[in-house]
Amino acid sequence: MTPRTPSSGSDPKNQPTPAKKTATKKAAAKKATAEKAVTKKTAAAGNTTAKKATAKEAPAKKTPAGKTVAKKEAAKRTAAKKTTAKATAAKTAAAGAVTGKTAKKAARAAKKAPATKAAPRPAAVAPTAPEPVSPELVSPETVSPETVSPAPAPPEPVAARRPEGADPAAVGPGDRERLLAGTHHDPHSVLGAHPVPGGVAFRVFRPYALGVTVVAGERRAGLRDDGQGFFSGVLPLPEVPTYRLQVEYAGTVRDTEDAYGFLPTLGEFDLHLIGEGRHEQLWQALGAHPMTHQGVTGTRFAVWAPNARGVRVAGGFNFWDGTGYAMRSLGATGVWELFVPGIGEGELYKFEITRPDGSKTLRADPLARRTEVPPATSSIVHASHYEWGDAEWLARRTRREAHEAPFSVYELHLPSWRPGLTYRELAEQLPAYVKDLGFTHVELMPVAEHPFGGSWGYQVTGFYAPTARLGTPDDFKFLVDALHRAGIGVLMDWVPAHFPRDEWALAEFDGRPLYEHADPLRAAHPDWGTLEFDFGRREVRNFLVANALYWCEEFHIDGLRVDAVASMLYLDYSREPGQWTPNEHGGRENLDAVAFLQEMNATVYRRVPGVVTVAEESTAWDGVTRATHHRGPSGFGGLGFGLKWNMGWMHDSLQYMSHDPVHRKFHHGEMTFSMVYAYSENYVLPISHDEVVHGKRSLVSKMPGDWWQQRANLRSYLGFMWSHPGKQLLFMGQEFAQGSEWSETRGPDWWLLDPNYGAAADHRGVLDLVRDLNAVYRATPALWTRDVHPDGFEWITGDAADDNVLAFLRHDTDGTPLLAVSHFAPVLRPDYRIGVPDDVPAWREVLNTDAARYGGSDVVHPDPVKPEPQGRHGRPASIRLTLPPLATVWLRPA
Repeated sequence: MTPRTPSSGSDPKNQPTPAKKTATKKAAAKKATAEKAVTKKTAAAGNTTAKKATAKEAPAKKTPAGKTVAKKEAAKRTAAKKTTAKATAAKTAAAGAVTGKTAKKAARAAKKAPATKAAPRPAAVAPTAPEPVSPELVSPETVSPETVSPAPAPPEPVAARRPEGADPAAVGPGDRERLLAGTHHDPHSVLGAHPVPGGVAFRVFRPYALGVTVVAGERRAGLRDDGQGFFSGVLPLPEVPTYRLQVEYAGTVRDTEDAYGFLPTLGEFDLHLIGEGRHEQLWQALGAHPMTHQGVTGTRFAVWAPNARGVRVAGGFNFWDGTGYAMRSLGATGVWELFVPGIGEGELYKFEITRPDGSKTLRADPLARRTEVPPATSSIVHASHYEWGDAEWLARRTRREAHEAPFSVYELHLPSWRPGLTYRELAEQLPAYVKDLGFTHVELMPVAEHPFGGSWGYQVTGFYAPTARLGTPDDFKFLVDALHRAGIGVLMDWVPAHFPRDEWALAEFDGRPLYEHADPLRAAHPDWGTLEFDFGRREVRNFLVANALYWCEEFHIDGLRVDAVASMLYLDYSREPGQWTPNEHGGRENLDAVAFLQEMNATVYRRVPGVVTVAEESTAWDGVTRATHHRGPSGFGGLGFGLKWNMGWMHDSLQYMSHDPVHRKFHHGEMTFSMVYAYSENYVLPISHDEVVHGKRSLVSKMPGDWWQQRANLRSYLGFMWSHPGKQLLFMGQEFAQGSEWSETRGPDWWLLDPNYGAAADHRGVLDLVRDLNAVYRATPALWTRDVHPDGFEWITGDAADDNVLAFLRHDTDGTPLLAVSHFAPVLRPDYRIGVPDDVPAWREVLNTDAARYGGSDVVHPDPVKPEPQGRHGRPASIRLTLPPLATVWLRPA
């Protein structure tokens, strides 16, 4: 930030009376009346947190140690003290600049007249929007919104008492110094309108202003220029009136309310919850909120910065110079607040924070609900006006738990799914595409704002703001709404594990570790160069728990896929001996992170019925999807997630499929081992973006053999995946056998489906298979109702390694089975016997990945298959099937 040009004004103690003569004949004629009308008692000012104060009678020559009182509260307190006064004060002449002599006369008159009640602020006063002031008229240098002068401020002085006989209107030297340095914790106690002996003192701090006039009803009074942007004056009024300011700059005059004449916009209950770390709707308390406060429209700014010596608001509305916009500290909570009248939606802003060492930093709002499009980093004042149309969906999603319902997920990277489309344009195409393919949910990445697109949204700086790359927050709501109205649930990637070190974001936000752990070894993430959250600090936990609720409540998100859970759970994650400290029990578990995840899950499930949380957790942590109040063998309560990614199944099965079929019999256990632990958690089977990028190759390219065999392998694998216990997740592009790796700069190769492309039929065949897999899956309760119960699965043969065959039954709640047979050898096996229950009279093929319409060799079973009384695989009966090469076959009772 370009330093503010110093004022050439003289010291306020030695400054002469302004030369302007503004007293009129009418004011002189009413002088005697005014002397009788001045209040005998003046209400002592209350502090900015609205603490109760007792009004005291002030002597004529002493200034009360006044703290700020907003207009309405001052009026109430003055009225409470006035128990015997019945006379009504006469009107007071207040025009023109008030000299020290006038103030003395007003002070003497204060002994004669009782106080009168201030007129209430008119309801719904709509201030005129400030006219933009040309920057060159405000400062001779260009002010950059991205930089702030790093020059350290002088040590914060102790506010000195005003000396005997000092001007009661002027800002004292201690307060002046702190306001100029940006280290004042209570600017409202100094600035604004305050009762003083002899009337009401008006103090205004407007750098670069040429003059300030107070307008109170019919009265107009120009304030004295005290230099360095300070203006003051005492008006012989009985109490604080309703008033406005007219601030003159070079070439323009701004008519506005005084920001320092308002009560705090946050109540004691909000502050109590914030202090306790239990404000579950934190986004409604902190951040920037357009509102009407005490009948005036403006924006309430609030930020948590407990280590700051001072906080000011800088933005486009003040040309990124926050000097005149100091916020007040609301006590021990560490929250700073300021209501700025006349500021509304669309304004850019940041918080200018004075660190403990006196240096300054300009920071984006941690709870900003809208941001600029990266690489710009400013926060934007936002209020949602979206009207939802998904009430039917929200009611329907509560009727069945996710782990007992169809749940197949299409994961996509929003900016590259159809490069160049906005949220609203995506809403025209994405719901129809996903609905046609039969997926029940989408999982969106990235959603929260992030500075580097190549991070795919996993290094978040705007935890409460949808990325502005594709539109506004209401535009994102439009997309979610469109998906819901198409019958599709919406999951989002949520990243509470870490955040980047960008100097304008969360890192050492107020000059010291705040959101990150104070121990550098605990704070630094060894893999990603980021900072880990301090899960042991209640305000940080509150920030994250409320963030989870924010997406579910404000954006109707149906589920959170929580990223990098393993990195949160272990103190020694990616750390060598000596780089971490054991917990209080001597273990490596991060007890703070465990408590946070339990609190987050319990709170989300309590407040938002029908949502699901999904953990990306790659270890064997006990109880990821167990209820938080149930303790397991390890002694820990469950983490409380609804579902967990089965990373073991993903790695093992892809490893098996990558082998040449002739070698697969030696790796058969890689396909069966998942059933050893299949019911230890509620699992999702993920083929995610992580598996098809950065040299790992696309899903079809992982498969061995020629092009036909690669596609056949892929089809058989997808058939096995959809029949295996657990939910399904498939990343975009893999549904039509894209051959190249995914790139966020390019997106899927949609041209492969173009009818003019020679091999389009091959890719459309895989797309048709995915559509049919989802359709049969959703119509077959055996594949999902008992998904997390051992009695929902039964091996037929899991040891036919030489044949590369796997066969098993899935059962519905009423016992209705589905028979799945996967054959991972590139040969035809006629009359292959499969043992079956003897109570099913016939079996009908409902899906065969080798069908011609999918690009297979069309070895199918069009007619029902009847069991024979020949035992096989420990069963009393068996059926004979011709197993197609590299294919999966599903059969149901005919």
